[in-house]
Amino acid sequence: MKLTSNFAGGRLTVEVSGELDHHGAGELMAKLTERLESDLPRECVLDLRELKFMDSSGIAVMMRVTKRMRALGGRLRVENVREQPRRVIEASGIGKIIEIDG
Repeated sequence: MKLTSNFAGGRLTVEVSGELDHHGAGELMAKLTERLESDLPRECVLDLRELKFMDSSGIAVMMRVTKRMRALGGRLRVENVREQPRRVIEASGIGKIIEIDG
């Protein structure tokens, strides 16, 4: 898994690529936590355009980020979801509490 991030105008955008499994989820959450605490964004966007595989560990990351963003008075949005991660997201029902675009 690889990630890049950019903070501008109160929005933290994190592009995640490769595969997001149990091992990658821990690394992603650690890096996200660091950025959320240093940038204090109003919006966090996870761009999954290049994410080829995700298991339920990715859902756990999204839930934790959602909780932290709400504590900051902000929100999480997930964008550009490919077919396999979309199936995991739909099966989990997380789309009812997190904004999923494309």
